[in-house]
Amino acid sequence: MRQQVGSGSPWEDIVGYSRAVRVGNTIEVAGTTAMDGEMLVGEGDVYAQAKFIFKKIEKALQQLGGSLKDVVRTRMFVINITDWQLIGKAHEEFFKTIKPVATMV
Repeated sequence: MRQQVGSGSPWEDIVGYSRAVRVGNTIEVAGTTAMDGEMLVGEGDVYAQAKFIFKKIEKALQQLGGSLKDVVRTRMFVINITDWQLIGKAHEEFFKTIKPVATMV
């Protein structure tokens, strides 16, 4: 069985993708940004952006019957690696006890 959820972004239909897709017991989540419609959340504040992104991911997982506890890997692509501590702080707030494998590039 295949389930998918969208974010409502017009890009999903233009490009042909979903926010997240569940097939069987596996949920894959698309790359996620701090955009909320036409608005950039937390402009100039990578910590606020990271928190918003993790909340978006959590919501998509929940819509497909999953949760953050099911996450086994995170990948974070950042513009400025010197922001790693702020982004890492947000990651820790969502994943402290879950401890998925993580990559930040």
